[in-house]
Amino acid sequence: MTNESCTHLSAVTEVKHPSRLECSECVKIRARWVHLRTCQECGVTLCCDSSPNQHASKHARAAGHPVIASAQPGERWLYCYPDDALVQY
Repeated sequence: MTNESCTHLSAVTEVKHPSRLECSECVKIRARWVHLRTCQECGVTLCCDSSPNQHASKHARAAGHPVIASAQPGERWLYCYPDDALVQY
């Protein structure tokens, strides 16, 4: 991926895709989610910031994993939390 303003996005060479279309943390607590995001560091798929529990951004802050990919079918983008940068792929 290329994004001159964000080294985190530029470091992603192969996009990780979800193995299951569910938020693993929401499943544990029987919660609902809106959209899904996949961490590009460890591959975990979690819910977006429009979801009540915002597990993806919580994971990014706690684990220090900056880049997510949309796990929604038909969407092809990466987002970097620290740099607030988005790139289509």
